[in-house]
Formats: sequence, structure tokens, C-alpha cells
Amino acid sequence: MPEVTYFHDIQVGQRFPLTIKRLGINGEGIGYYKRTIVFVKGALPDEVIVAEVTATAPKYVNAKIHTLRKKSPQRVEPRDADYYGHVGGIELEHLSYPAQLAFKVDVIRQSLEKFKPRGYQHYKLRPTIGMAEPYEYRDKAQFQVRELNGHVAAGLYQEHSHQLVDLKTFSTQRPATMQVIRYVVALLEELKVPIYNEEQNSGIVKTLVVRESFSTGHLQLTFITNSRKLPHKRELLSRIHTKMPQITSIMQNLNQGRTSLIWGEETFNLAGDDYITETLSGLTFKLSARAFFQLNPAQTAKMYALAREALQLAPHESLVDAYCGVGTIGLSLADTASEVRGMDIVPAAIADAQENANLNHIDNAKYEVGKAEELLPQWLAAGFAPDALVVDPPRTGLDQALLHAILDSRPQKFVYISCNPSTLARDLVRLSEVYAVDYIQSIDMFPQTARVEAVVRLEKRNIYR
Repeated sequence: MPEVTYFHDIQVGQRFPLTIKRLGINGEGIGYYKRTIVFVKGALPDEVIVAEVTATAPKYVNAKIHTLRKKSPQRVEPRDADYYGHVGGIELEHLSYPAQLAFKVDVIRQSLEKFKPRGYQHYKLRPTIGMAEPYEYRDKAQFQVRELNGHVAAGLYQEHSHQLVDLKTFSTQRPATMQVIRYVVALLEELKVPIYNEEQNSGIVKTLVVRESFSTGHLQLTFITNSRKLPHKRELLSRIHTKMPQITSIMQNLNQGRTSLIWGEETFNLAGDDYITETLSGLTFKLSARAFFQLNPAQTAKMYALAREALQLAPHESLVDAYCGVGTIGLSLADTASEVRGMDIVPAAIADAQENANLNHIDNAKYEVGKAEELLPQWLAAGFAPDALVVDPPRTGLDQALLHAILDSRPQKFVYISCNPSTLARDLVRLSEVYAVDYIQSIDMFPQTARVEAVVRLEKRNIYR
């Protein structure tokens, strides 16, 4: 890799020829000009372009493609051509799917090279497990609603802006979720329901959220509103029921005023059930409007099977499920363990986890509200020593206090499920002092994006046995 300079005289608007060497962790093309790293959105490895600088920083510059002189054989036409490059969630749609899967292994490799955990050069990086059909997998749509040019629009914000892009179609979404969004948008316009105006902090309907159950085909629709009042509610509900009887749960969430948060604290039922149900790994889960659930159930089932295979739990062994959410991972493993204990900081998630355990007649799973880094030491002090641990942390990775607790307790079996290669590699720096990495199995939960999940099997080093 060329030596990179930290000072340059490159200016915004400047153009120069550039050969793209690889993709960065966010899916952007990377090249070097005058020993300065150049990030180019939409460019692919081995392409030769004329780059036009859009922003500069002391250590790098950002650029766009002005002219594509030599095209990569892996470049394909984006299926969402009207929206590609404007909204997130499809940033790799211009890259062939086999090349996307290879890139996701390379992203993990890049992160390991940056942080250099012990023995990283010898980690076994397995090929990414992809999907036979890498579209129409997202079972939930969460679209902002605004007025654009006199019409009601629903979609996503343009990247780095609050300019809404009206999404008539979106190829990674389940078709049913898009059908519901488009019908409700037309209905809101026809009935002249007041739409939220961010600048004036007026109007009512802010966001539409639609979730589909893969197993039942039922849908849940949630109106997120600026006030408790929902004009024309009776006709809205009647028309939706007549046109789309598969919507079995209609909820309203109250989120008043200007805020960057999507959800407010209060959710109430407008029609039908309070939840829909989903089946995963042979278990049934109740999904309330705000319940977190993986957006790609087909790949999630594969991921949990990988965790089961990696842990190889024996009937006498106990498992801790840190960051347990609604209990999906731990409950999917409960039949192989003597006891499962899970924790999460969200009380509603813990309530859902316990209810899901009851729903599936699982009586060896226990859930507590609290931080893993606080509860795990308490359990250890009370005499509970887990044989196995599974962690599925947020994108920020493991809390440092939890890292200490893991290194103190040193469970024999340990699986780390990661949604961010950078924080995974950072955490492995500490974990690799005690654990050896057996393998890293990447899995594509979000095709057409730069995101990658990974299941990491760690083995306690012999010196500590």
C-alpha cells in the first residue's frame, strides 16, 4: 500500500485520473493521488476514472466519478436506478453479488489489519454465506412521510440531508411492505390527513412503519404521529381493513415535536392485535410495534444455526446471552443447555424475552434488566459460573467493563456475533489475550449494502485451562 501523506494541496473541484485499488469499509472506492488517499463513492476496484474532488481533509479527500474510463467487469446496473446514490441501504447495488460477498470478507480482513489482534494473520476467514435471491428480504419498512410538490410522499432521507426521497419501489424491501406504504400514502392524500411539516412543527403523520411476518404473511402497520389525534381515523381504518385484510395489527405511536428519534414512548392500539408473530428456528416470537427483530429472518435462522454449531453446548452446560434483546438467540439454544441467562438494558425487550420463553414453553431461560457488564460480575459473585457465552453487541461493540468481566470469568465456550468488523477487530485485541480465534464466518444479512455480520468462534487458550 502506498505511503500516505497527511498534507496535500488538492482543492475541491480539482480533477485527476485515478485507479481504484480496493473498496473501503463503507463500500466506497479507494485510490491514491500524490500519496493522498482518495475515497470515491460508487467506484469499484480496477476501475480507471477521472475523479472530481468534493471535499478535503488533512489526511484524505472525497471525490466523485467525473468520467469512467475503464469499467470493472463486476459493475452491474443497479436495480433501483432511480434511487441509487441518493439514499442508503443500496450502496453496493452497482456491484455483482458474488463480488459483494467477497468484499464482505475483505472488510473483515481490513479491520483485522488495522487493529492487529494477536495471531490475526492466521485467522480462518470463511467465505461469506449469501442469499440465493439477494433482494426482497427486509421484512420492515420505516419510511418518513412528508409533502413534496403538493403530494404526500414516503421514503428515506437523501444521504447527509433532510431532503426526502419518495420511494415508489425499493428492491430490498418485501413487496408486501411496499404495497402497504404506497396504499396508505395514497389514502392519506385522498383523505387530506395533515402531514407533518418539520420546519413549522405542524401536521400530524410523521412516519409509517410496516412489518411483515414471513411465517404467517400478516402485517403490522404503525402510524407515528405528532399528536394523539388522527383525523379521519375511522375511514382510514375501514378502508385499510377492506383493501388489505392481511394487516392484522394497526398501532399508533405518539412522538411529538422536533426530534431526531423516530419513536415516542407511548404506543396504543387502533385496530386488531397488539402484535404479529414470527417463527424462527422452530420458535414463535411475538413482535410488538417497537420490538427489535432482525430484518432478514431467512439469514437470521442461518446465523443462529451457526452459533449453535460453534458453541456445541452439552446438556449440563449453562449459557449467558449478553445483549439478549427479545431473547431470540438464547431461546434458540435453550434446548441444548441446562440454563440460559440473558440481560438487556431495555425493560420492554426483557419483558418480551420472558413472554417469548413462556410462549415456547421454555422454562430454563431467565432474563434480567440491566447492563451485561454489571450483571455478569454479580452472577459470578453469587456463584454462577457460565460454561458458555454468546454476545451480539450493538455496532459500538463490547462495553469495556463487559470485556473485563469476560476476561475475569473466562467461559470455556464463547461466540461473538458482530455487526461491525471495526469494533469486532478492536475487541479482539483484548479478547485474544485469553482466547484464540478458531474462525470468523461472515454472513450477508443485508445484501446490496456494505454491512456484514460475522459469527466468531473463540477458544480459550491452553495456558488458562
